Amino acid sequence: MTSQEVTVQGKRLKLSNLDKVLYPKAGFTKAQVIDYYLRIAPLLLPHLRDRPLTMKRYPDGVEGEFFFEKQCPSHRPDWVKTAAVWSDQSQREVRYCLVQDVATLAWAANLADLELHVPLHRKSERPDAVVFDLDPGAPAGLVQCCEVALLLKGMFDHLGLQSFAKTSGSKGLQIYLPLNSRATYGETKPFALAVARTLAAQRPDLIVSNMKKSLRPGKVLVDWSQNDPHKTTICVYSLRARERPTVSTPVTWDEVRRCSRKKDAALLSFDAQEVLRRTGELGDLFEPLLSLKQKLPRGQ
Repeated sequence: MTSQEVTVQGKRLKLSNLDKVLYPKAGFTKAQVIDYYLRIAPLLLPHLRDRPLTMKRYPDGVEGEFFFEKQCPSHRPDWVKTAAVWSDQSQREVRYCLVQDVATLAWAANLADLELHVPLHRKSERPDAVVFDLDPGAPAGLVQCCEVALLLKGMFDHLGLQSFAKTSGSKGLQIYLPLNSRATYGETKPFALAVARTLAAQRPDLIVSNMKKSLRPGKVLVDWSQNDPHKTTICVYSLRARERPTVSTPVTWDEVRRCSRKKDAALLSFDAQEVLRRTGELGDLFEPLLSLKQKLPRGQ
């Protein structure tokens, strides 16, 4: 197995097992994982910065065992920043990694942290967005998620709110409302629940807001529960541990409409190389999430 010592922005880092295949069906190696994250870093890092990172590590590749890691590894380099977060579950502080720079991103990728999971808040612990995770229950799929996403967009347009879509990189879609205000989870979570219940009441043939699995076959769950300080969502531009190295990818509303109209889920499935090409042409479609200020409707 090949290893290499590199300097990334003045920081020394040993990369190990670079030729190890982490996506066997695609022949995608650890070196390619690291290369993807280094190349997407200018777009990815602003979305990661100051957010406590939950790692999802696949040391033996996507077909092997995986584990979530919240506590930043004790063997981390001294230049990896951390944030202490109180855990009600374990009744102690957990020191999470913060991915503040390219070197830390490369270090995490070298640990086979294929998936980057983050909360909706940064250090302030105030959510800077509301998220709706559209999760299809078979035989429903991404096409049905697109239909629900368009219903959500219509609702938000009516409220005068801009919304943005990204693929989960797996089988669903995620819709974001940027806030960048002083909203709290105590405000955003009830708002998200009210939206999900309203949609489910309007389209009970297509949508559920209840997590109960028996209700979900053939329908799309509008998962509002991610709007919680203890929950995480896959970060935009993160790889996913699928057969192919697919990516959670920002998409335009025109692309969502096209997927819904043509009933072709493949139109919204992008792997690492495709995302690098897309961002070269389109830039960061999620850039407005970083600064767009919006307020929730009054009464929420």
